[in-house]
Parts: sequence; C-alpha cells; structure tokens
Amino acid sequence: RLLANCYQNTFHSYRYQSAKLASYSTSQHCRRYPFSLLHFKFQKTSTNMKLSATLLLSALASASAFLAAPGNLAFTTASTSSRDSSLSVTVETKPLGIPGTAELDKPWKELGFEFRPTKSNLRVTYKNGQWGEPELCESEFISLHMGATALHYGQACFEGLKAFTHEDGSVHVFRPSENAKRLQSSCERTLMPVVPHDVFLNAVNEVVRDNIEYVPPYGTGGSLYLRPLLFGSGPRIGLQPADEYTFIIMVIPVGDYYKGGLEPVDGVIITDFDRAAPRGVGNVKVAGNYAADMLPNMRSKEQGFPIGLYLDAATQTCVEEFSTSNFVGIDSVNKKYVTPKSSSVLPSITNKSLMTIAEDEGFTVEARDIPIEEMDTFDEVLACGTAVVVTPVGSVTMLGKTEDDEAKKFSFGDSDKTGAITERLYDRVRAIQFGEEDDTYGWNFKIE
Repeated sequence: RLLANCYQNTFHSYRYQSAKLASYSTSQHCRRYPFSLLHFKFQKTSTNMKLSATLLLSALASASAFLAAPGNLAFTTASTSSRDSSLSVTVETKPLGIPGTAELDKPWKELGFEFRPTKSNLRVTYKNGQWGEPELCESEFISLHMGATALHYGQACFEGLKAFTHEDGSVHVFRPSENAKRLQSSCERTLMPVVPHDVFLNAVNEVVRDNIEYVPPYGTGGSLYLRPLLFGSGPRIGLQPADEYTFIIMVIPVGDYYKGGLEPVDGVIITDFDRAAPRGVGNVKVAGNYAADMLPNMRSKEQGFPIGLYLDAATQTCVEEFSTSNFVGIDSVNKKYVTPKSSSVLPSITNKSLMTIAEDEGFTVEARDIPIEEMDTFDEVLACGTAVVVTPVGSVTMLGKTEDDEAKKFSFGDSDKTGAITERLYDRVRAIQFGEEDDTYGWNFKIE
C-alpha cells in the first residue's frame, strides 16, 4: 500500500526528476547517468522501511533506464513523527572493481605504449551554451559532421595523465587538477568552452572506475593512460568557433616504458624547422603542434636520433623543448636544475613535479633562457613528460648545414649511463605514483 500511495501521489509531478536518475542512449552504445537525490513526501505510520530496487523499478521508471545506472538503487524512509515522513531515492555507487583483472592479448608486463580496446570511454557534449550529462560509451568510433571545426580549423586540444594501482589495491590518478587547469588554458586560447574543473575531475573518476579492471596491477610497472580530448564537433564553413563541442576521455592500459631500466638516448638539434612561434600556441596542448613536429621528428629518427631538440624560433640561439617533452639540464657540481622559460614552451606537469622534488633534494631550480653553449656545463640532461616521466639524454648533436660542415656534439657525463640525479628524480616520482612514498605533496587523486 505504501508503494502504491507513493506512486499515485508523487510519480507524475516527479516524472522529470526521476527520469534524470538514469537514462539510456542507444547512440554509440552509451550509458548516461547524472547522479541525483530525490525526496518524496507521504503519510505513513511506520518509522523505518526499505523497499527493494525491484519494486522501485516498477514504481518510478522503466527497467531499462535503471539497469543502465552505475550502481544499486535504494528506497529508504526517515520519520520525525507518525504523521510526517520523508522518502528518499538514492543511487548507491557499486563497489569498486579489482584492478588488473581484465583479459588482454598480452601479459601486463609486456604492454607497450599503444592503443588497446577497453570497456568504455567517457563523452560529454557542449551544446546550446551548456555541458550535457556524461555518457560511458563502448564504441571506439565517433559520428562527426564533415563541417566540424576540428577538421577544418584545428579546434582541438588534449591532455595526458595516468592512473596507478597501489599495493593495497586502491587506484590513484597523478595530479589530474593540473591537467584540468592546462586544458582550460588550451580552451581559452582556441575559443572553446572551458571544461569546468569539477566536470573534468568527475569524468576522470568515472571513466577510471568503469575501466578499473584495465588498470595494470601493482608490481607490473604499468598504468592506465588517460587521454582527454576536446574538439569542435559543430559545423562551420567560415572561420569562427563551433556551436557544439565534444569532450572525450579514452583510457588505455600501458606498460612500463623502460622495462630494462633507464637508458640514455642521443638527440639532435632541429635547425631547419621551428616547433612554435613566440606568440603562437606552443604553450598550450593543441593538436596542430604535434602535426607540425611529425616531419622533423621522422627525419631525426631516420638520421639515427630518437629525439629532436628545438631552438627558439626568433633567434635560434636558445634551447626550447624536445619534440614532445620539456628540456632539463642538471649541473650536479653547483646543484642546479635548469629548464627553459619561454612563452612557446608547453608547461609540463611532470617537469613541475620534478622541480618541486629537486628543490626538496637541495637543488636550485632555475627557469630561464638557456643559450646553446650552456649545454657544455650540464653533466646530465633529461626530457620529461607523462609517457616516460624522464628520458635520459646522453648527447645532443648540432649537425652542419652542409655535409662538409663539422657537427657539434654536446655530451653529458657518461653518455652511456643514466646520471645519478636523473635516476633519483625518476625513482621518487614513480614511488609517489605507485604509493611507495608518502604523498606529502597531495598529488594523488584517489578513485572512489
């Protein structure tokens, strides 16, 4: 009788709110679920009651909608008197799954840094001036208008971050708040709607939670790589911002980049191309920056150099950035950690973390112009970024403009061996990421 009474008195007036508890979208096999709490008032005599989710299904919405919800449904009551009671409908989050239980085509320790299908990706659409509800989608494909501004005018930016399993089985994402801030900067520079901080963090939590089985288990050295992507999906033929945008977070399990330990690589200075102009978009993570690097990057590899180093575009006299990583020079004698400061360099979250740790290790951190000749004073050089944390660089060569010109080679310490400072910085970041060192900086974001 209680259920019937509740249904008759409240269902029609709360049809919209109850439907928002969970809905199902057949497009791209997506599940949509805003998290909400409903309160229903009714008269009753008992003071404590729980109704099962099965009864709730028939009383409040269709079964298919609630089957799409991310957790269990509870129907509870609380009473202040025998005549006035409240009924609450809540979505109870299901228990977090177990990391590392997905079945893959390779053992966890043999994973590389490459695309691999997972359970879902998360999508949110910006339309009519507001962000929609998040959807967890199984499809790896998107349906995109051929006039989308991302295709014609490059309105696209992205981020990269990782989730790690700790020894106790909990899962933590490394510094997602910093990625949220950097994405906002990219949005502002390219006239795309800013993804709100809470929307970004909630999206990170939900997509990792839904793919928890794909987070590599503790002890394998692997992680779940997250690639947030925002692009103009609305059509525009004239040069102007889109009227619709799509935000996606895809996730991929990846292995330890250096399975056999850190090994130095040889770099080459790129002199016939520029990565970014001084007042361009080098300081934001837009897709076009990486397209521009593909040709010089491939040419460097063909010449036997795994990594390329760009100089400043204006004068070609100062070090700026590696192809996809920040530059760091270590002067261990004078205990200096030196990194370029430039309006065309992307602010690396990994570099920011390393600078904090270096200061704690007693180094003076200097962010400033670095003339090419100063590389002779460094006994260690490293490239830093999300994918690898650090890549030791044993040498950097400036090739001559012609075959007859003599090349200039900068070697750093024992160029065949990773320096002690580089090793120390790498070990400390990894220890924090895997929960093996106390996170005194508050960098780890726990998945709930």
